[in-house]
Amino acid sequence: MMSSAPSRPFAFDTEFDADGVVVQASAWKPAKRSYSPEEVEMLVAQARAETRDQTLAELAGIQTMALSTIGQALNAAAPALTQIARHHREQSVELALAAARVVAAASLDRFPHGPLQAALEALGQEIDASPRLVIRTGELTDETRAQLEQLCADAGFSGLVAFRDEPGLPTAAFRLEWADGRADFDADNAFARMAEALNSALASEAGHAEHLIEGRP
Repeated sequence: MMSSAPSRPFAFDTEFDADGVVVQASAWKPAKRSYSPEEVEMLVAQARAETRDQTLAELAGIQTMALSTIGQALNAAAPALTQIARHHREQSVELALAAARVVAAASLDRFPHGPLQAALEALGQEIDASPRLVIRTGELTDETRAQLEQLCADAGFSGLVAFRDEPGLPTAAFRLEWADGRADFDADNAFARMAEALNSALASEAGHAEHLIEGRP
């Protein structure tokens, strides 16, 4: 059994004045029962447009919610990602230092006087005016003394070269002493200073980057 729309009693709501002129027309309009093809096409296009606008609005809301969820997830994961990146950098530094130690040890075993030669060349002007240069190093032999004297001569030092045997110094380690100063080299100490500087840089990057950017100490 089909149900029909509820009916309402007819209301004659048109108002006239004393002369019979319509003051207010009736608001009642008969329900339209038929449409022309043009009207149908227009109504379909209007419905499509309204549906499209509603769908786009819903998609925009979903996109906003998705972006908000992604942002919250990134904010929650940021500390862990920062910690992972810091550990990766620390491990990279440790690996680089370990590799450098291996390479340096092999080089120093093959060229034990390389660091001393570099120091003499770098300090040439400072030690040239000194009448005496003291070289403290380990495992001194007559051959080693002759080699070191030749290195001093090649560096331009013409004063007296005195040797002091220091058996406790590691391979390639030395101490230079002259009238106005001193210099020394120890591979282990050099790597320790390098590690300290790198660790300090990592700590600054992790916890105090704003001071580095702003130029504050």
